[in-house]
Amino acid sequence: MLRGLMVTAAGGAAALQASHLRRNWGATAEEVTAALPGDELVPDPAEQTTIAVMVHAPAEEAWAWLVQMGQDRGGMYSYDWLENLIGLDIHTTDEIREEWQHLSPGDRVVVVPEGYGPIPAGYSFRVARVDPGRTLVLRQSPPEHPWNGVWSFHLLSGADGRCRLLARSRTEVAQQLAARVAGRVMEPVTLLMTRRMLHGIKEHAERRASGRRPSVG
Repeated sequence: MLRGLMVTAAGGAAALQASHLRRNWGATAEEVTAALPGDELVPDPAEQTTIAVMVHAPAEEAWAWLVQMGQDRGGMYSYDWLENLIGLDIHTTDEIREEWQHLSPGDRVVVVPEGYGPIPAGYSFRVARVDPGRTLVLRQSPPEHPWNGVWSFHLLSGADGRCRLLARSRTEVAQQLAARVAGRVMEPVTLLMTRRMLHGIKEHAERRASGRRPSVG
């Protein structure tokens, strides 16, 4: 039994180490070190990740899907089957809807609905900044949240009608030990889900730009 526990612990440690090595998945060195809107809200982060994908569609196409994100809106463009396996009731849309095309500072982006068993109050991010077609900055901070951090998304227009889609997370060290441990344990899951989200937005934008119907995740 002791050997099994040691193997499990070693496997967990290896997964955490692997997630640290891939925390800037797809991002160039310049993107990782670039100052981005929203960084100023957490000027001295203990943790920062930058994940990026190339989208073969204009920035405005990617933005139309990004701005719809949310459990009670267009979904999370990630692994719906996995999110719904734990009862989050998230369904990624395959259409652009006008009522989801507008976010303003102070709005909420819900990721866990109210009434969800383990988190009955739900979980949402406050919109801190919106620059349509370019930047969406989401905020979490005490006392509402255990972490002080930002989750921001950035569209950088490139050549030939393409763009780069970046997601950046910056957080300070949580005051509560339980929150620090939970954050570290969940890091591999968060990275994988965020990476899939960016690819989901990329796929939707590219299919719509080319006239093909997007698939639902």
